[in-house]
Amino acid sequence: MKNFLLSLTLTLCATVATAAPGQHSLLSPDGTVSVNVSTGGSISYSVTVDGKEVLSPSSLSITLTDGTVYGGPAVLKKAVRSSVNRSVPAQAYRKAVVKDNFNQLELVFKDFKLTFRAYDNGVAYRFTSCSKKDFKVLGEQVEYSFPDNWNAYVPYVCQNDEGEFEGQLHNSFENQYRHQAISDWDVRHLAFLPLMVEAGNGVKLCISESDLLSYPGMFLYNGDRDNSLSGYFPKFPASKTIGSGDGRSLYVQSTEDYIAECKAGCSFPWRLIGISRNDWEMADNDLVYLLASPADPALDFSWVNPGKVAWDWWNNWNIYGVDFESGVNNDTYKYYIDFASRFGIEYIIMDEGWSVGFEDLFHIVPEIDLKELVEYGRQKNVGIILWAGYGPFQKDIEKACRVYSEMGIKGFKVDFMDSCDQPVVEFHRNTAEIAAKYHMMIDFHGTYKPTGLSRTYPNVINYEGIYGLENLKWNNNTDQVTYDVTLPFIRFFAGSADYTQGAMRNAGKANFRAVWDEGMSQGTRCHQLAEYVIFSSPLNMLCDSPSNYLAEAECTEYIASVPEVWDETVALDGKVAEYIAIARRSGEKWYVGVLGNWDRRDLELELSFLPDGNYDVTVFRDGVNADKAARDYKKESCPLPADRTLKIHLAQGGGYVAVISPAKI
Repeated sequence: MKNFLLSLTLTLCATVATAAPGQHSLLSPDGTVSVNVSTGGSISYSVTVDGKEVLSPSSLSITLTDGTVYGGPAVLKKAVRSSVNRSVPAQAYRKAVVKDNFNQLELVFKDFKLTFRAYDNGVAYRFTSCSKKDFKVLGEQVEYSFPDNWNAYVPYVCQNDEGEFEGQLHNSFENQYRHQAISDWDVRHLAFLPLMVEAGNGVKLCISESDLLSYPGMFLYNGDRDNSLSGYFPKFPASKTIGSGDGRSLYVQSTEDYIAECKAGCSFPWRLIGISRNDWEMADNDLVYLLASPADPALDFSWVNPGKVAWDWWNNWNIYGVDFESGVNNDTYKYYIDFASRFGIEYIIMDEGWSVGFEDLFHIVPEIDLKELVEYGRQKNVGIILWAGYGPFQKDIEKACRVYSEMGIKGFKVDFMDSCDQPVVEFHRNTAEIAAKYHMMIDFHGTYKPTGLSRTYPNVINYEGIYGLENLKWNNNTDQVTYDVTLPFIRFFAGSADYTQGAMRNAGKANFRAVWDEGMSQGTRCHQLAEYVIFSSPLNMLCDSPSNYLAEAECTEYIASVPEVWDETVALDGKVAEYIAIARRSGEKWYVGVLGNWDRRDLELELSFLPDGNYDVTVFRDGVNADKAARDYKKESCPLPADRTLKIHLAQGGGYVAVISPAKI
């Protein structure tokens, strides 16, 4: 009976009608978002929000190497409309259940189908091939034409200043956002996704993609300095070579004249636009997750165990107060394990250096007895995750997962893919599938933004694709605090991120400097603490030295106690590049996190989402001298005010955390 009711819920209404070429409109469930599709001669679509056009007619098509064009002149056979309103259970995510409510229009042609979905908070489309045989894609036309010269938050590829786009495709997908008019686009550069456009009247549009499994990832560019953006895709590599000197990455030497090799009847990635009327709504948008393929119900992912990770690389193995020389050796890693065990931290990571060179994952340096460390960690209830470069890992994924899972290793942090051509995208999917077979979790670093693979394979526990805290080890000329209050609205729209927060050496704008061996953060101590609530991260690093955490036990106990996945998320307030406030629930406890930019700020947050009852609250707030000494903070506990309003003052680069629990009787 349950399956019957679920099936009934999935298809609330479905109508099939023969349609002539022309205009087709699709409304969101609440009627405020409209997708208007034209199928006369070629295919284009436009979008309105609350009656205002936010996307002008924009063409879309896919051209095959045999000359077939999906989206060119074609006879529309039928249009199929349907509606879905369901609840989707989520694993290792920022909420336990995700609402999936949309209206759908499927346009059926001889060679392809084109599906549009309209949500109350976004729109999406995808092509599906009707080909009976395998084929190759010469190119894809993706356009975003805007009715005005709006501003955008642009994450340019951080690579070459000038030159051909092909030279920019090998990159780590890490850069901060440039806030500029679309027509001021730097024509020398590609940008990666997600990208946000300010559409006026408070409306924001966030462009990304989902269900990217066997197709190149998309970049954007504006070669004409007009009000439109176009998609750009890496060509299929004909040959690659291991990078000279490091062996961690593969570099394209030559390419084919097409972008993808596709299977008969395949579906292409979803092209999607998230929509918000209030900035903070984009910080709680689930479209990328919802549009991804669900996990195979025949597979068991109950073994996937999110958690915290004590990390060695950011703090450069820099521990003190011990009677041995720190470094990549067993004594150091036992110290990390002891620290993790003391605070209930689930994992440690062994970053680069544990294997001989970057090229060989199966020869361990003599200073490391990995089996001994695994057993030591097992006794202390601490698992080990290994770093691996893409170059050696892709040589034999199966062997790497089999050998180290049998040893007791819990997962891999795979790094330096630095590309999103089709073989690299397929590497991500293949890695997820093989690792799942051996109950191994995967944290992808040096890679593109998430596109929903964590829904398809929940053992893909995290992604980088973010300008994380590591950059402050070497970059004196960056504004990390402003970035921190920008990315929750843009980068986290795509999914979780391994930002690697948790610095105990904190500095204001005037006092910060990059120090490789003893890294520091920008902003206050509470800014770092709040990031554990604001930044969604099912495998969440503690970047600093265990020695520093031991000296800051109060903050460390809080960090270790913050959940990594959540039952519920409520975006409370915020403005892009200024501040963000989010509440998340785990069990009966609510955690409220607030981050601010370099401006001092006073806020009042109403907690109307709390169920009836009395509550106690423990607060970490910026200290009175946090503008001078960024590490200054105050911890306080008291009953929650009767009006259920939190009054918050943020210092420069400040932060705030409230842990709210039912009052003890």
